Amino acid sequence: MERTKTEKRISRHAKVRAKISGTAERPRISVFRSNRGLVVQFIDDVANKTILSAKTQEVKKIKGSKSEKSEKIGEALAKKAVAAGIKEAVFDRGGFQFHGRVKALAESLRKGGIKF
Repeated sequence: MERTKTEKRISRHAKVRAKISGTAERPRISVFRSNRGLVVQFIDDVANKTILSAKTQEVKKIKGSKSEKSEKIGEALAKKAVAAGIKEAVFDRGGFQFHGRVKALAESLRKGGIKF
């Protein structure tokens, strides 16, 4: 029996997670994309703590497409991260394609001053 899209994504994510890890100085940027929104977290895997987080449900007042909302989240999260002293990070796309909302988020984080 063929695996579903979600099962394939989880398998891809497990392969990536085996190779990357975040620290307090260089946290992991975890991305989860659903049909309705996007959830982004800066995670310190050594201490098992979430340093910063944001989701599209927080910016419902902003009009626009899902990609535009993910750009706004990236800009806001980049400002918070720079204020918290985070300049570098590891990008974990969560098994999703680097395209569309995920790509828009990554580009806006880079514009905001986060290197990965």
